[in-house]
Amino acid sequence: MTRGPLRALLPELALFFVLLAAPILLPPLGFSHDLLSRALNWALFGLGFDILFGLAGLLSFGQAAFYGAGGFVAAYLLVSGTIQSVWLAFLIGTLAAGLFGIAVGWLAVRRIGIYFAMITLAFGQMAYFIQNSSLSDYTGGENGIAGVPVPVIGFGDGAFRITAGLPMYALLAATFFFGFVLARRIVRSPVGLILKAIKENTPRVAMLGHDVPAYKLAAFTIAALYAGLAGAMLGSFQSYMPPDAFALETSGQLVVQTIVGGVGTLVGPLVGAALWLWLRDNLQLVPGLGPLWKLILGIAFIGLVMGLRRGICGEILHRWERRRDAALLRAAEARTEVIEAATGAVTPEVPAEVALPMPRPAIDGRASHAEIALEAQDLARHYGGLKAVDGVSFRVRRGSIHAVIGPNGAGKSTLFKMLSDEVSPSAGSVLLFGERLTGAGGARAAQLGVAKSNQLNQLFLNLTVRENLRVAALARARGRFRLDLLAPSVGRAEVEDQVETMLAILDLGPRAETRASILAYGEKRRLEIGMALATSPNVLLLDEPLAGMSPSERVATCALIRRIGRSCTILIVEHDLDAVFDLAEQVTVLSDGHLLADGPAEDVRRDPAVRKAYLGTGPEEDGTGESTRIRGAMNEPA
Repeated sequence: MTRGPLRALLPELALFFVLLAAPILLPPLGFSHDLLSRALNWALFGLGFDILFGLAGLLSFGQAAFYGAGGFVAAYLLVSGTIQSVWLAFLIGTLAAGLFGIAVGWLAVRRIGIYFAMITLAFGQMAYFIQNSSLSDYTGGENGIAGVPVPVIGFGDGAFRITAGLPMYALLAATFFFGFVLARRIVRSPVGLILKAIKENTPRVAMLGHDVPAYKLAAFTIAALYAGLAGAMLGSFQSYMPPDAFALETSGQLVVQTIVGGVGTLVGPLVGAALWLWLRDNLQLVPGLGPLWKLILGIAFIGLVMGLRRGICGEILHRWERRRDAALLRAAEARTEVIEAATGAVTPEVPAEVALPMPRPAIDGRASHAEIALEAQDLARHYGGLKAVDGVSFRVRRGSIHAVIGPNGAGKSTLFKMLSDEVSPSAGSVLLFGERLTGAGGARAAQLGVAKSNQLNQLFLNLTVRENLRVAALARARGRFRLDLLAPSVGRAEVEDQVETMLAILDLGPRAETRASILAYGEKRRLEIGMALATSPNVLLLDEPLAGMSPSERVATCALIRRIGRSCTILIVEHDLDAVFDLAEQVTVLSDGHLLADGPAEDVRRDPAVRKAYLGTGPEEDGTGESTRIRGAMNEPA
């Protein structure tokens, strides 16, 4: 095995030896086999929660509902005699929790932030109430279910019963280890990368063509499956399924343990659970502190969170990575400082020999020769009495660079959002190669071949440049949603070729492994455009791509836009009129939400109404030189 793959397996190997040594080395420190087994059960529960919260950024206070569902389904099937095999009961309990998770998640993932958390909390409380009332004949109500049998390996007289103590620890350790290996594969899969991006910037992921609710639902269901398996094993572990498995306190304790151990580390839930349970058991044995153990435990939690804000494992991992990558980080930051200090002296090169990615086929393959790529038909967007856009119609020819200009407040940004179907129009519609685009949604519009770069950079700041581009390229290669949980995110040749091509086009190859947050502003603007381009659109919408750039960066970006225009249709909003009339073949002018002019660039330049809208009747200078620049752009060529 090469050095690379061996290093990639170090976390699994380290965990394997820790689990092997723990029952030998830890009992003298107060960690009995029973406590270690309970910690592993909580850790298995926490693995799913760490994927949900640490990877996807979705904080749930209702995980106890799935923990209890898996546990009580398995316990009831076994105690009632419906099923004799404990292993089969484990499987059914896990699947039952997963199905419950799909039902709850389908409603919850359509809300964000505190609303998502509150929905999960409500379902958790509902599950606890139902367990103690409507389903008490099956769950035992406040008494729980006693007499849950333990798993058995083998048949007949030679069968081995996995009883409490070391045998149960071995079973739970093996289950947690394989759960950890699976979780690591999920984190490193395309789904894992997209979930990281969702945590960073949810709207941007949808704009690139990924079905965000579907990926959130996948993460929610995975967490429910882990919870269901842990709950199913709980009853056999202690021969009793307790009613408090559904309690809010169970969900709260899961959150606390994961935060203490380290969110997003996968091993954090194990460390947090072991520490939490050890403190809980041993504080009650300290003379004089027994009645106060919850208070002391709370103070300890506050101290850990304040002192180690990333959790125990998270802080260790962060400091180790920072020390390991310190030289690379300093070099990247120094490069950024040089670029920012150059104030335009460094001009990005656009290599002429690199081919652009091929655009997508037109809708259903029926309009590949359509002359009109994008058409706005009487588009309007009203916010109460405010008419941001009112009855705007124009056409964008296939293979052209078309500009939309207008004074501030003219409705350009709102128009762009309707063209990409981010915002639904109050009236009118958008056609893409003759087919209705309006109503498809932003993700579907991106899949149909409409990509958009934003006026304000919408990047995944904690991901590298390469990962930012990979998230975009994955949308092109995989469609809106694909559940390839076990495939590596770097394993698709067409995706990696797309990423390498974009790095070359954007002149960001040397910065490929640099986090987007460290890039210079001009580099961020190019990456913003590159992410849209990496989806291989038929129509590319550029919202003020030159905003905030130095003069040399503007020149380089204009050259990049010209090259992009050879492969796809471009619609651009830009305030730099010199660049607009230099780039665009057709120009559409908005004023106060209405269409003011539309036609060839030279005709629009000469239009008296357009000149008046920009120049007005005010003084020639406003102290900034803006009026002179606009007048120069509006002047007819000699």
